[in-house]
Amino acid sequence: MKTSHSFNFADAAHKLGTASARTLRSLDWSWATPHKNWLPQVRADDVKADTVAALTGAIVVLPQGVAFATIAGMPPEYGLYAGMVPAMIAAWFGSSRHLVSGPTTAASVVLFSALSAMALPGSPDYVVLALTLTFMVGVMELALGFARMGALVNFISHSVVVGFTAGAAVLIAAKQLKHFFGVEMDSGGNLHEIVWQFMGHVLEINPAATLVAAVTLGIGIACKRWLPKIPYMIVAMIIGSLLALGLTDWLGAAQTGIATVGALPATLPPFSAPSLTLEHIRQLAPSALAVTLFALTEAVSIGRALAARGGYRIDGNQEFIGQGLSNIAGSFFSGYVATGSFNRSGVNYEAGARTPLAAIFAAFMLMAIVLLVAPYASYLPKAAMAGILFLVAWNLIDFKEIRHILHSSKRETSVLAVTFFSAIFLELEFAIFAGVLLSLVLYLDRTSKPRIVSLAPDPRAPNHAFSSSPDVPQCPQLRFLRIDGSLFFGSVAHIEQFFDRLRVEHPRQKHLALIANGINFVDLQGGQTLARESARRFASGGGMYLINVKQGLWEEMERCGCLDDTDARNVFQAKTAAIRGIYQKLDKSVCATCERRIFKECK
Repeated sequence: MKTSHSFNFADAAHKLGTASARTLRSLDWSWATPHKNWLPQVRADDVKADTVAALTGAIVVLPQGVAFATIAGMPPEYGLYAGMVPAMIAAWFGSSRHLVSGPTTAASVVLFSALSAMALPGSPDYVVLALTLTFMVGVMELALGFARMGALVNFISHSVVVGFTAGAAVLIAAKQLKHFFGVEMDSGGNLHEIVWQFMGHVLEINPAATLVAAVTLGIGIACKRWLPKIPYMIVAMIIGSLLALGLTDWLGAAQTGIATVGALPATLPPFSAPSLTLEHIRQLAPSALAVTLFALTEAVSIGRALAARGGYRIDGNQEFIGQGLSNIAGSFFSGYVATGSFNRSGVNYEAGARTPLAAIFAAFMLMAIVLLVAPYASYLPKAAMAGILFLVAWNLIDFKEIRHILHSSKRETSVLAVTFFSAIFLELEFAIFAGVLLSLVLYLDRTSKPRIVSLAPDPRAPNHAFSSSPDVPQCPQLRFLRIDGSLFFGSVAHIEQFFDRLRVEHPRQKHLALIANGINFVDLQGGQTLARESARRFASGGGMYLINVKQGLWEEMERCGCLDDTDARNVFQAKTAAIRGIYQKLDKSVCATCERRIFKECK
């Protein structure tokens, strides 16, 4: 007899829809709403401050965007497009209040070096490759964010951030020398190359351009010091521009030779599409990975530097997600690789920005300027821009924190110095990696040599408390040691050498008591080191004992099989109980002739 089964498609669809909705609700969607952490706290004065900062940032990006696009081998308008939609997406989905994303010098150079061998710079094929690379970088950044790899930024120490910021500030000023003094020179390369180029053109300094830059810089300094409530950057830029216009009318354009930004395209970013063919993905994959690692490191480093100065913290995972979404969106809105911009972020911070709305407003203002004011923006003198960027670079250098690091720690000073000099003499992105690598090396060196302290009861202290003073007498048969650090494969060599030296220098001290409250972690090699030392002590007629053992350490020792029944009996939870138990095992013939009598049991 056959049983008939009827299938209700409507019921199944309803159940499937309910299950899908339940699954979607159970997912963590907090990554999509980071604005909930700051948007409800925005006040009217915050919006006003952000609007002023946005106007400054929108004006500053005009010449920079064109210059960066030229460096990247892209048409000039793409530099402006990269500062529009990507900047808004990164600000909305990121965690930094001051970070402004967009085109940067380093990202443009990396893009050019990666793509110039594949297509003619500026050609349609080249643009398609740049958009494809941008999309791939965004996907990789997004994947790292969802994989919770933002913890990688924890390896960027504060000294690395301070050194990187100072080095980048010096480079920002150096690259503006040509505009500040109005000379025609190559401002690419490292600091020494730029200075050497400038020294070769020092006789070509344009007095008019230098005057405009110096006046702009002076007005900016004066306004910031004596009129802090007014937007000093905009005031300085307007006065510098009016001065340049007056000099040009008085002496003539040919006589003054003050360079301006030039004509800008009056169009919004058109829609675009990356070419996701297998051939292009295969060609661009290595470059995309390199650009991803560099772009994330640069963005998060800048974000951390500004967060430290602003008194808040950033979420590395959220910043990865924000940068990824911004580049994915940028690839569809004619923008090439965008990352955190030191110039724009520094201007944003110094102009008084308080929330991410400043970066969003700046992107909209840039669109409006491109549409409405592009012809007039061509009168903006590059010398005035150089004066503003000189002021920004000076303010980015945290002299107080540098002095604090120099006086506090030789290790951190070395990290600061390596990062700073790598930034100004090598590649900017390499400076971060060099600083992080040195920080890790110094950290591993420190953790591989845990502090080992000899202790003994001090008769001069209340209740004969244990002391590490070298003049406190030691028991002839028993040595107390405290290890401050973890026992792992990197530190066992240092500990074994200490144990060997102790046995040679004090052969009569056959009993060894380790105060273990400073040991937080032990791995298999660390546990085996303790087990071998215990076996050697037992074979020579002594023993090894553990005091104040933490639960985690005990569990790790048991898990690795480094505690047998004998060892378990040699574990004490207090020094008093340990002394009482160990005293019973000491050689009483030695105790009979001992004059030190440092333990209560000895008396």
